[in-house]
Amino acid sequence: MTESYPPIEPYDHGMLDTGDGDLVYWEVCGNPDGKPALVVHGGPGAGCSTNVRRTFDPERYRIVLFDQRGCGRSLPHASDPATDLSRNTTHHLIDDMERLREHLGIDRWLLYGGSWGSTLILAYAERHPQRVSEIVIPAVTMTRRSEIDWLYRGVGRFFPAEWERFRDGVPEKDRDGDTFALLAAYGRLLADPDPAVRAKAAADWLAWEDAVISQERNGKPGAYGDRPDRDALAFVRICAHYFSNGAWLEEDELLRGAERLAGIPGVLIHGRLDMGGPLVTAWELARAWPGAELIVVEDSGHTGSDTMRTRILDSIDRFAGQGRENSPM
Repeated sequence: MTESYPPIEPYDHGMLDTGDGDLVYWEVCGNPDGKPALVVHGGPGAGCSTNVRRTFDPERYRIVLFDQRGCGRSLPHASDPATDLSRNTTHHLIDDMERLREHLGIDRWLLYGGSWGSTLILAYAERHPQRVSEIVIPAVTMTRRSEIDWLYRGVGRFFPAEWERFRDGVPEKDRDGDTFALLAAYGRLLADPDPAVRAKAAADWLAWEDAVISQERNGKPGAYGDRPDRDALAFVRICAHYFSNGAWLEEDELLRGAERLAGIPGVLIHGRLDMGGPLVTAWELARAWPGAELIVVEDSGHTGSDTMRTRILDSIDRFAGQGRENSPM
């Protein structure tokens, strides 16, 4: 089993003014003269975990982390129902990433992130391919409408009781529409002025997320639902906002645009047992992206495994320019 690097603290941090009312938290750790790498967290709305700093060799990487709009340490926070989410879209986040790159004086950077983070990485890289040196993605998603429909309805065939509870978490008048109407109904509940309404909606949503990963080796009970209240509210509200709007991406937009990634080395690492995000998405992307490498991890689902962590660390170390065996531990 490959171990992560020791814990580290940032040597610089700040709040990036987006120019339209949001402040995006960022931090940098590792070697100021190292290879730049940007961590793009999932969710959307999950915020960046400090533990992910340990994925990179701090002697060789300049590691940049940021909290996407409305979550983590960024402001205003989506847990407040008064926070306007109209300026929180995929395209706003792409612009934030580019503004952050310019602010930090970085020419090109490696992009790392999975799940929703992979969608944002692909969207950014297809718009700014000249700014991307390499890409490493575990748990590949492109947030296509078909993928959203699978995650919040289709996979319910394996968890019928749990999905029925998820569906019944919205008012009866909103239960008979399509998946996107259901998610939009959750979005309205999360913006309700009554704290009890918001708390119940968040709990119902997170219970469904926990059900989807419940059969995975690392799918511990409460993996989603045990978040602090403020973070849980922001996570669910932002998820509902993005997914009910199809992430403001056309179906297969990122797949069609994958040819723009030609020349960017990429590693796609996906668990065969990922029920919420089936392997076919990673397989289709690997076929469309010239030069991408697909690694299928047989013992992993969406929540990863020791094998997946090893594949991630090895891929990132490979792009740092030397083997991990030569790295200080």
